Amino acid sequence: MNDQNPHTRIGLVAATAAGRRHAHSVAAAWPHARLIEGETVADALRTAWAECDAVVAFLATGAVVRILAPLLGDKHSDPAVVVVDEAAQHAVALLGGHAGGGNKLAEQVGALLDARPVITTATDAVGLPGLDTLGWPIEGAVAAVSRAILDGETVQLITDAPWPLPALPPNVHPQPAAEPAAEPAADSGAEHGVGYRLLVTDRVVPLDERTAVLRPPSLVAGVGASRGVPAAEVAELLHRVLAEAGLSPASLRCLASADVKADEAGILSTADAIGVPLVTWPATQLAAVDVPHPSEVVRAAVGTPSVSEAAALLGPAGRPGDATLLVGKTATAMATVAVARHAPRGRLAVVGLGPGAADLRTPRAVAELRRAAVVVGLDQYLDQVRDVLRPGTRVLSSGLGAEEARARAAVAEAVAGQAVALIGSGDAGVYAMASPALEYADERIDVVGVPGVTAALAAGALLGAPLGHDHAYLSLSDLHTPWDVIERRVTAAAEGDFVTLFYNPRSRARDWQLGKALGILAAHRPPDTPVGVVRNASRPGERVHLATLSTLDPAVVDMYSVVVVGSSDTRLVAGRMVTPRGYRWRS
Repeated sequence: MNDQNPHTRIGLVAATAAGRRHAHSVAAAWPHARLIEGETVADALRTAWAECDAVVAFLATGAVVRILAPLLGDKHSDPAVVVVDEAAQHAVALLGGHAGGGNKLAEQVGALLDARPVITTATDAVGLPGLDTLGWPIEGAVAAVSRAILDGETVQLITDAPWPLPALPPNVHPQPAAEPAAEPAADSGAEHGVGYRLLVTDRVVPLDERTAVLRPPSLVAGVGASRGVPAAEVAELLHRVLAEAGLSPASLRCLASADVKADEAGILSTADAIGVPLVTWPATQLAAVDVPHPSEVVRAAVGTPSVSEAAALLGPAGRPGDATLLVGKTATAMATVAVARHAPRGRLAVVGLGPGAADLRTPRAVAELRRAAVVVGLDQYLDQVRDVLRPGTRVLSSGLGAEEARARAAVAEAVAGQAVALIGSGDAGVYAMASPALEYADERIDVVGVPGVTAALAAGALLGAPLGHDHAYLSLSDLHTPWDVIERRVTAAAEGDFVTLFYNPRSRARDWQLGKALGILAAHRPPDTPVGVVRNASRPGERVHLATLSTLDPAVVDMYSVVVVGSSDTRLVAGRMVTPRGYRWRS
């Protein structure tokens, strides 16, 4: 499985011959999984629990429960456990569904063994995002607030800033506040109708039985130090500075410093201890940052008047304009620390849905659609994925010809701090939405591209192997490209003897361009050159039509078609188009 983390140690435990066969199948596919042996099956299971990050037990669920029950600690430290039955019909996520990755492991084991994954985590079962699966630390009454969300009770979502969250159901009511971290009432507010609260803040807040706190990655601590600074001195200063400012260490995105400190053991050890990376910048870049407390002594030693403040403001991306300095440099004998808050960055995923069939849609595309709070797209493409979207997802739909408006709308939502998915068919970067969207997307947002199976690839697979050698994609639509430009490109493809794929080949309003393009190609290659037309590849009404340059009737082509014209080497073999790669095995 390509999406398995090779650094995850998976222990396999089996008692019967059938179980061992299934275990060996998993071990053969995953080099990081190994069969654990012991004097008894119970011993093997205990060893796997102690030594591995996850356990797949080919045993009865009851037996696994009885053996592991005395070993249970908490969901943040226990390994994930998946149980597979004797016939490998079910893969049950028994323990560590969210925190340990057990739900995902059950799905992966199920895909490998053709078993049905059984996932009983309540949020997964109803398609809601688990609060502990959002990738941010979470504290407080997580179970109580999650249950309230599931039960449809009113939950206030109170945020410091519009961080990009996935879709939440309608009973979660956004409530921006200047001071979202204000202390809850001592009685938790239940008697006053406050109900449950989900805070998104980097501030230290008192916790109660009705409040959960998500920690966004908003803080960057800039660190300067003398050579050989003890790790204990850096760590003590950092935690003291955060505590005095009322800021949570769980919201630290990274430590930042000058590049001459990239190997400073005391800083590296501190970063490792709190589980964040160390980001470093050259002195010239640090020196360009305007800081409130510059030092000529520091400039003489390092080449910049500020390390801690400038590094805190630069953060992980080198954009000081996104940040506000919360704590100026604070020093000990050998270390300085400053803390900046970085503004939230919206997230735009540009997602290719593939040619249409659900099984040609990539798992990454599905994950991005489920992560998004806002999905923007052409109405007919949105209809293909509505069953994938989480409850509460806001959908912005439009019809044909509104590409620029869709792109602008998606970028605007991301700039406002939303998690957005902009969808297109095939691959979003091939005659689709990626290009217009990225013309408007600036440095204020993070952009993720999700590749998809293009119409050309789907058509090529149906036709045989027409793309076995060099090929060119061309759009025959002259709505945005003048025809004389298109004609020059078609001529170049013809002269270069490229296999040529025509997108947007023909419509009711554009019924002559395809014939003209075929005529240009016919002047440079034989009349019996194979031509394939694929309509609605992988969708209902799919049709494959084979002809030649001399026999193709353009009337069989429409806007739902891809036309593939072979090179002078392309042949029909057993009714399939094949373009040789130039090898000589047939000579």
